[in-house]
Amino acid sequence: MKGAPISDQTAIVTGAASGIGKAIAEKLCALGYRLVLGDKSESVRDVVECLNSKEGQATAVIGDVADPHHAHSLIAEAQRYGGACALVNNAGYLVQSPFTSLTISEWDRMIAVHLRGTFLCCAAAIPLMLARGGGTIVNMASQLGQKGGIELAHYSAAKAGIIGLTKSLALELSSKNIRVNAVAPGPINTPLTLEASKAWRDRKLDELPLGIFGDPSDVAETVAFLLSPAARLYVGQTLGPNSGDVML
Repeated sequence: MKGAPISDQTAIVTGAASGIGKAIAEKLCALGYRLVLGDKSESVRDVVECLNSKEGQATAVIGDVADPHHAHSLIAEAQRYGGACALVNNAGYLVQSPFTSLTISEWDRMIAVHLRGTFLCCAAAIPLMLARGGGTIVNMASQLGQKGGIELAHYSAAKAGIIGLTKSLALELSSKNIRVNAVAPGPINTPLTLEASKAWRDRKLDELPLGIFGDPSDVAETVAFLLSPAARLYVGQTLGPNSGDVML
C-alpha cells in the first residue's frame, strides 16, 4: 500500500527455494517485508526456517505455479498477513532443445511455468491490490526474451511473453496505483550456469562487455529497487542486470 512502512507490507515470491528466488527472499526479508514464499520444492521450507531464525517473518506454500490452486493458496496465505502489496513472479526453469526436436509437451510446460504461472499469480493478486489501494508487481523475464537463444525457442518465447504481459498490465493498472515492471537478467551464477562446461562459460564471458557473470544478489537488488518508492516513475519497464549482454 502506498506510503505504508515496509514492516507492514507483505510480498509474495515464487520460485523461492534456490538461486535468484532465494536471493530475492533474503533481500526482502532484510528490508523488513513479511514474506510468502512459493515453490514446488519442499526445500523452500528450509529458506523459510533460515529467514525466521534471523527474526524474519516468512511462510512457505508448496505447489506448481502453473496450477491455479497454487496461486490462490499463495494469496490466501498472504491474507493472513493482511494481503499482499508486492508480488515477484520468479518461478521458472530452463531446458535446452533444438527446435526440430522440441515436443509439444516441452513447449506447453515451458509456457505453463513461465507465462501461465505469471498470469495466474497476477490474476489472483491484483484484485486484492486494488482493494488495498495499490501494489507493485515484478515479473522475471530474461535477456533471451529480448534477443532469443539457440535451442531455447520455447524459453525465449515464454520470457518475451512475460515482457509483453508486463507492459500491458502497466498500461492498464498504473492509474490504479499498481506498478508493474520486469527484470531480464543475463548470465547469473546460479547452479545451472555454474554447472555449464568451461568452454561455454569462457565463450559467454568473452561476449559480455563487463566480462563477468552476475550473482543472484545483483538481481535481488534490482527487484528490491523496483518494489521501492525510489522506482515510483518506473512502469512497464524491463531492467536488465545482464553485464551488457543486451543494451536497450
